[in-house]
Amino acid sequence: MADITHWGILGTGAIAQQFARGLRDLPDAQLVAVGSRTAESAERFGRAFDVSHCHADYRALAEDPDVDVIYIGTPHPFHAENTLLCLRAGKAVLCEKPFALNAAEARMVIAEARTRRLFLMEAMWMRYLPAMVQVRRWLAEGVIGEVRMVVADFGFRAPFDPHSRLLDPALGGGALLDVGIYPVSLAFMVLGTPARVTGAAHLGVTGVDEQSAWIFEYPQGQLAVLSAAVQTTMPTEARILGTKGAIHIHAPMYRPERLTLTRKGLPEFPSRLPAGIKSLGRTLGLNHLWKRLRRAGGSDYHFPLHGNGYNYEADEVAHCMREGRLESAIMPLDETLVIMETLDQLRAQWGLVYPGEATSR
Repeated sequence: MADITHWGILGTGAIAQQFARGLRDLPDAQLVAVGSRTAESAERFGRAFDVSHCHADYRALAEDPDVDVIYIGTPHPFHAENTLLCLRAGKAVLCEKPFALNAAEARMVIAEARTRRLFLMEAMWMRYLPAMVQVRRWLAEGVIGEVRMVVADFGFRAPFDPHSRLLDPALGGGALLDVGIYPVSLAFMVLGTPARVTGAAHLGVTGVDEQSAWIFEYPQGQLAVLSAAVQTTMPTEARILGTKGAIHIHAPMYRPERLTLTRKGLPEFPSRLPAGIKSLGRTLGLNHLWKRLRRAGGSDYHFPLHGNGYNYEADEVAHCMREGRLESAIMPLDETLVIMETLDQLRAQWGLVYPGEATSR
């Protein structure tokens, strides 16, 4: 591959616009094409993001010879269809989460990419952010000992609109696929595949899960306690609890810039003391004691983002493609598939089926 990765974006909605902004912060990425269902929408997007090739249909984007890889930013039910279109045109794909509507679709898409030997990745941008890279580093180093529990949530109260993508079953609405995917992906990143999943959900008037909670059980007794909502505000943070300490992923857990590491069961201590307290501590000769406690106990760590965060997953795609890899080791396709199977299991417990889904399973 050339040093510059030439991107196309399929879709022109809010998430596609965020991804386009993210590409601006990558010196080796160039957004060259966009595809929409209408010429007007494609051209409007093109003007906003200085895109030279504005296609009035998705197929024209998929067949654009100047594009190396395509980001899929359409609503959930169209991810599999759109990804297959691009793969069959010979394009690498980064598909927005959730990867598909269900595991059957995900399995079909992954098989297509592997048959054609094309790069494919789920756009779980959270995993590539600097704070999450540090979380994985601490876990690999055993800093908090053996992980015993993950507790995470993601919820907000959206205005009630039965036709919105959040609440319309025809658009794969509900908390699980839209925001629940983040706590689920975190649990998989930390603990792997659960042996058993159980959950409960409140299905609202449109028939989708307005809020739900789930427990993942693991072979060695570990637990993940997770929840999500689109009609209930939640802290939207996470804690990873180990035998020698804990990691607190501060809100918003899907885009964190602050972590607190607590060790030896001691309380959390701020990384900086207020000036007045620091001055008093200096007078009393106690600052050295505070420093010792902070090192032994909890410390805050800050990881400011460069760009809006979407640039990190795009950089991973380009890095993998330059090395000739067909998937990312950080978000491997087999894990994406098992996550979709897990979401299917939860929905089956709730009796939640999306319109037209029976024909794709």
